Amino acid sequence: MRVFHFSEQPYPPAWLPELKSLRVDLPSKNLDPRIMADLYERYIDEWILADQLGFDVMVNEHHASATCLTSVACVTLSILARVTKRARILTLGYPIANRLDPVRVAEELAMIDVVSRGRLEMGFVRGVPTEIPVAVRSGVTQVSRFWEAHDLILKSLTSIDGPFDWQGEHFQYRNVNVWPRCYQAPHPPVWITGRSPANVREIAEKGYVLGTFLSGYQTREIFDNYRNRRLELGMTPATPDRFSYLGLVAIAETRKEAERRAAIMQKWLYSVSLVSEPFGNPPGYFSVNDAARILRARGGLKGKTRDGKVVDSLNGTLSELIDAGIMFCGTPDDVHRQLSEFSEGVGGLGNFLMMAHAADLSHDETVDQITLFGKEVLPRLKQASATKAAEIA
Repeated sequence: MRVFHFSEQPYPPAWLPELKSLRVDLPSKNLDPRIMADLYERYIDEWILADQLGFDVMVNEHHASATCLTSVACVTLSILARVTKRARILTLGYPIANRLDPVRVAEELAMIDVVSRGRLEMGFVRGVPTEIPVAVRSGVTQVSRFWEAHDLILKSLTSIDGPFDWQGEHFQYRNVNVWPRCYQAPHPPVWITGRSPANVREIAEKGYVLGTFLSGYQTREIFDNYRNRRLELGMTPATPDRFSYLGLVAIAETRKEAERRAAIMQKWLYSVSLVSEPFGNPPGYFSVNDAARILRARGGLKGKTRDGKVVDSLNGTLSELIDAGIMFCGTPDDVHRQLSEFSEGVGGLGNFLMMAHAADLSHDETVDQITLFGKEVLPRLKQASATKAAEIA
């Protein structure tokens, strides 16, 4: 199992109790650039530590938000490409349906891949609903824009024999010729996030790594959908390295301290829901069926425990979040056991996206979490994966 250290690079000083929205319409006067400069430096130092301890690293991207200050993922990726030494560098990801210029995206990714000497993993995402109002695009044609941008980016990265012409529904170019070409051939590995059955099946058909977030043991259903689609088409069966899952980790020498840290990190789960009502469900973003399902569900992100109980990440207790595999919490032995059980419960997990920093968890606490996990949990996970791979071989 590969483990990626992840932080959204938040700005918690702006998370004031009286605010009803932390995205889209929160004025940037709520941020002090001097404080954010210190935070950027801190977050990068934590990624460097993760690299030294044997983790891979993950970056995401959001816009007009106090919960994620990685507004331009390629900037953070470029820094990490130079200051890390061995870690795979994952972006999950680039909201390519909202970008005006997919060829520029291809140029960014190719350059980062070269600077990192072939350590980039490129993740493409639709972006959350709140990204629509701050992009100059409608949600109505977002899915078709996403896949056309995807096709254009991959063609741009792999066409090395001279310029080509592209006249698509959403994008038009006369001479596409990306320099430099990728360090990895034919291009860096592709990841795409998905949860709906139709989306997961399409990702399975292409054999990409599937990214899933905070879905708990319901993740088994999502992964099985991927596995089954491959079998239906007579394709090579999906292996664990095709699956990834993001969960929060609160780890300490004692359970009491781990639970204290978990309580701090739960603020992030609450922050996800703080957005003005007009921006939460833009027209055309969700299919009719998905929109109806979301309205029926209400509340925050939903996950399931191993026995099928539905847990609302926004209102769930710490015990419920642990049972659902949304939060992994406790001593190193506790966290190792919880992760091992989760991997078994979802049918095999090749990539764990570890959110060991969230909300206003301090630098010292985050460093302690990364170090504890890196020294006492990560080696056991890697050994177990190596043993299982040897048994299969």
